[in-house]
Amino acid sequence: MRYRLRISYDGAPLSGWQCQNNAPSVQEEVSKALSTLLGASIQVTGAGRTDAGVNAVNYIAHFDSPSGESLDTDRIEYKLNAILPKNIVIHELFPVADDFHARFSATSRRYHYFIHFRKDPFAERFSWRCIHPLDIERMNAAAQFLLGTHDFSCFEKVGGNNKTSICTVRTARWSIYRPTHVSVMGYPCAGGDYIVFEIEADRFLRNMVRAVVGSLVEVGRGKKNPEWIRDLIGNGTRSDAGTSVPGNALFLSEVKY
Repeated sequence: MRYRLRISYDGAPLSGWQCQNNAPSVQEEVSKALSTLLGASIQVTGAGRTDAGVNAVNYIAHFDSPSGESLDTDRIEYKLNAILPKNIVIHELFPVADDFHARFSATSRRYHYFIHFRKDPFAERFSWRCIHPLDIERMNAAAQFLLGTHDFSCFEKVGGNNKTSICTVRTARWSIYRPTHVSVMGYPCAGGDYIVFEIEADRFLRNMVRAVVGSLVEVGRGKKNPEWIRDLIGNGTRSDAGTSVPGNALFLSEVKY
């Protein structure tokens, strides 16, 4: 039988989702825990790779039980959370159709990227401190050029080895937000000290979101015009686009099926 997992993880100590030869990964940790519990070699398949240090909320994965046996899902979920490191949590585990595939059945993915502008010890771990003021209206104007179906190879890490670099972006926008320690405990801040970028697409290329954010920051700083994003997509290369921003502030926040 095939089972679906819903997982969240803090990616700071990990090499990303996908198994690596010389560094711990989420896929390795979950597969190893399941193999221990079920007494057989279990390989977990995820909705897609995340880069080293990148986080996820409600990430989806699947695995097949040994010999097709039915599992006590409540018991397995409880024991998985007892075995897994504290930076990985299993929210639920339930049976699905045998043709369900965490990666290929997905219709879209959504990411959020968090930025703050003033020194904040409570934001540093999951947000990137930008020392330059950013014009959010210019960045939103530029983000509109991302919408639709395009070849996004200009934002793809070299050596990604994808069959195609064409993606369909459905949402791309910046907004101001107030983190919990500000809204609940009154941490001192000014309006606009915290912003977040949200992007949804049918698929993403390796390093694509971090490169997109880095390029939009160039626009927000006034170094490039919003139309530069359109021109990048039309005929730019990775070396023409902006620098990738740090991975700790990036969250894969939703996978739709």
